[in-house]
Amino acid sequence: MRARAGVAYSRLMSTAPPSSAPPLGLWSHAWRVAAVIGIGLVAWSSTRAEMAPLDGALLTWFTLGDPLLGVVCLLLTLLRRRYPVAIAAIVTVASTASVSANGSAALVLCSLATRRRYPETISLAIVSIGTGLLTDSLLYPKQPGLQPAWYGPSVLTACIAAIVAIGFAVGARRDLVWSLRSRAETAEREQHARAAEARLLERNRIAREMHDVLAHRISVVAMHAGALGFRTDLSREQTTATAKTIAENAHLALQELREVLGVLRAGDDALTDAPEPPQPTLADLARLVDEARSTGMDVSITDTTTADLPATSARTAYRIAQEGLTNARKHSPGAAVRVRIDGGPGQDLIVDVGNSAPRQPGLALPSSGYGLLGLAERAELVGGTLTYGPDPVGGYRLRAVLPWPAATAKSDR
Repeated sequence: MRARAGVAYSRLMSTAPPSSAPPLGLWSHAWRVAAVIGIGLVAWSSTRAEMAPLDGALLTWFTLGDPLLGVVCLLLTLLRRRYPVAIAAIVTVASTASVSANGSAALVLCSLATRRRYPETISLAIVSIGTGLLTDSLLYPKQPGLQPAWYGPSVLTACIAAIVAIGFAVGARRDLVWSLRSRAETAEREQHARAAEARLLERNRIAREMHDVLAHRISVVAMHAGALGFRTDLSREQTTATAKTIAENAHLALQELREVLGVLRAGDDALTDAPEPPQPTLADLARLVDEARSTGMDVSITDTTTADLPATSARTAYRIAQEGLTNARKHSPGAAVRVRIDGGPGQDLIVDVGNSAPRQPGLALPSSGYGLLGLAERAELVGGTLTYGPDPVGGYRLRAVLPWPAATAKSDR
């Protein structure tokens, strides 16, 4: 378990940027500067108390030059985030001649360690130990007999190691926080993208349903209304029957449209609680053909299937046949239409709708151009294919091949 956690953590860290340090505010800058000044003053005071007596230029340097160089190093630390390695190297080397710069050297070394640049950090840590030993032994030697010979190097090494460890720990935490924040932002973006894709898919589904539902009814209304406008030889009974057909199909179109809009307006709870209205399947195909014949279309149907289809494939087959009849009514008035349903369990279901060449001009109805495209999408969703186009004799053919898994159940439709 620990090994897996270690691998996950290393992968998490591998996605972190070279520097995931957050920008510093005024307070963050202030306490860091105060810490640098405090460490520098403590180092300068302790060195003054423990070092051997100085005279001449060395005393002047310790009194004036050392603090001035410490101030310069403090100002250089303000650039440590822009030039981390260069500033750390300059300040570390400068601290050899200035114990006042020890606070600045500690800050730049810790800042470099937070970036988790191990070769540079370890190298500069070793240099820091060396510069500290040179300062104690050559520039400001201590009074003899105050401390054991091992005490100074041990304390210096422990302090440098603690500074580097603190920097590594802070850097690791920063990288972890950055990685978690990045993953949260990525997850949020992906969630928005999935929601947008779901909305788009739902809109497309609703558009297909509205097209399939309304195109059939409106084409029937348009055909009968056109007949009333151009046919002057109709009897009173024929005119009444035609008007009744127009009214019935208009009423059905409004009812079906109201059902679709009701789904759109319903809330999530209502959609969850309310059962989905039944969708037409191949069991309703005979009624669809009879309705087409009642409008004057010459429609023949051949159905050789005897077993039950999966609900999705049955609904798709019905919509394909419906679209074929609607297109024949709109674009090929008077043409003979043949519908053939063939297949069985474990085989493909074939839905073939073809019409002969038109005998009259097509109805002047607006076309969205998405009917056949929507049918192709429906067929692909269930794992089938759809082909369509004109045939050699001037007619039009619509053919779908849908999967039909093997089944043992058998019933009359």
